[in-house]
Amino acid sequence: MPSVLVPLAQGCEEIEAVTIIDILRRAGIVVVSAGLDFRPVRASRGTVLIPDTTLDIALQQSYNMVVLPGGQPGTNNLKADARILLLLQNMAQQDKYVAAICAAPSVLAIAGLLDGKRATSFPTVLDDFPKVKQQNSEAVVEDGKFITSRGPGTAMDFALTLVERLAGKAKRQEVESALVR
Repeated sequence: MPSVLVPLAQGCEEIEAVTIIDILRRAGIVVVSAGLDFRPVRASRGTVLIPDTTLDIALQQSYNMVVLPGGQPGTNNLKADARILLLLQNMAQQDKYVAAICAAPSVLAIAGLLDGKRATSFPTVLDDFPKVKQQNSEAVVEDGKFITSRGPGTAMDFALTLVERLAGKAKRQEVESALVR
């Protein structure tokens, strides 16, 4: 059974975080949500999320994929956490999936993972990273094991793409059908 780590930083975008966690779990994928510390996470619009565990504890396991929700100041909090940057680099070195949505692709760029890669993000987020091949008209962009998406409005498409990569097209279709899209 594939497993996914979803780090939750204070100020993350709640639509993205909850959609990712929910859709992956509907597909039977093991999802671990991890706060950067022990506190409940107050998301960008004030919704309080209770992570499954802390990042320090979560990092004692291995995962098939790590997914970063965006939002602000959540993305800045992810960027400022050396454990996150090291995790992303380690996942890439192990040829595992690394995914990010909204402003969070900038965390991948800061970690040096998007140089020469196709990616998308919330408008203007990747403008300071000229080595990234921005694809701003696509909801979800895949380049090898890197998967990025634009924002809250693309969260469901993003999460379903993650399901397809980890569990196959048939599982994606099963989950998507039950969502009555």
